[in-house]
Amino acid sequence: MDRIEAAARDLREADAAVALTGAGVSAPSGVPPFRGEDGIWSEYDPDAFDVWRFRRDPGEFWSDWLDLRADLLDADLEPNPAHDALAGLSTTGHLDAVVTQNIDGLHDDAAADRGDDAGSDEVIELHGNARRAVCRNCGWTTPADDARERADSGDLPPQCAVCDGALKPDAVLFGEQLPRDALARARQLAADSDVVVVAGSSLTVEPAASLPAEAVDRGATLIVVNLDETPLDSRADYVFRDDVTEVLPAIRDAVGE
Repeated sequence: MDRIEAAARDLREADAAVALTGAGVSAPSGVPPFRGEDGIWSEYDPDAFDVWRFRRDPGEFWSDWLDLRADLLDADLEPNPAHDALAGLSTTGHLDAVVTQNIDGLHDDAAADRGDDAGSDEVIELHGNARRAVCRNCGWTTPADDARERADSGDLPPQCAVCDGALKPDAVLFGEQLPRDALARARQLAADSDVVVVAGSSLTVEPAASLPAEAVDRGATLIVVNLDETPLDSRADYVFRDDVTEVLPAIRDAVGE
C-alpha cells in the first residue's frame, strides 16, 4: 500500500498525466488477447486480416472477419473496474487522456457510464475501433453492427451508402498505418506528461511501445501495471505485477478527488 500511496501522490501532484492501455485492461471483461498461447492469432491466420487481402477480395475478408469478431467482441461486453478507475481519474482531472491499443470501445463505455463532463474523458484509439465500419473510398462511417447485419444477410462486402465503396472495419489491419491524428495526439500527450501510467500492455508493439519510453527520456514518472514483465520495467518508478482491476481502483481511491 505504501507504493500505491506514493504512485497516487505523484499522479495527484502532476500537472499533466496520461495512461496507455493494452489488452490486459480488456481481458477481465472477456476480450481475448491477440497474442499469446490462448490469443486470437493461435486460432486465426493473421494474414487473413491483412489490408492487402481486404483490397483484393473484400467479400472473403468480411466472411472471415465476421467469425473473428464473434470470438473477439461479445455483444454483452462491459467495462471492468480498471476501465472505471481510469475513467474516474479522467473525470476528476488527474488524467488528461487515455491512449489505448484496444479496439473494443470499453473506455468510451466507462466514460459514458459516469455521466460526468467535469474532467477530460479523452480516449485516443491508436488501433481504431471495431464498433465502426468505414468506407476506404470516401471516409463515410457507420456503426459496425449495421455493416455486420448486412454482411450476415449475404451483402459481401457491405457497401457505403454514399459512394457504394466497400466498407472496412474501422480497426487497423496488418499493413495499415495507425491513424495519423491519433498517433500525433498520443505523442503530444506523452511529451507533455509528468506521469505516464501503462496498464495491461506488454510494451512490445510499436509505435505505442515507444510512447512511454519517450516520456521517461524527458523525465516523466512511469507507473507500470501489468502481470508480465515489460521492456521498460527497469526504467519505471513503480512496477505493479498485479491485476489491473485491483491496482488501478486502489490508485484512484488513493488519489481521491
